[in-house]
Amino acid sequence: MARPGHGRNRRSLEKDEDEEGEDPVDAMISRTGCAAQHWELQECMAAQQDWRRCQPQVQAFRECMARRQRAEEPHHVSGSRQAHPSPTGD
Repeated sequence: MARPGHGRNRRSLEKDEDEEGEDPVDAMISRTGCAAQHWELQECMAAQQDWRRCQPQVQAFRECMARRQRAEEPHHVSGSRQAHPSPTGD
């Protein structure tokens, strides 16, 4: 039987996890460190039935994921300009 969509509330998800194991999307989000923001967004969307009413939670989740992405970027990017001087010698 297919799992329901990702717009579920926490209690139904916890019950599903007990029965079927952890959802791969939830596992991936947990690894990002943004699970709390994700849950707040999911709970808001379940209560409001309209993601547009959950913009503070959307923004918090977006910012958390952006911080995570910046933290994963290679640290040598800022020094890469020095490896390739401009043709004019600047």
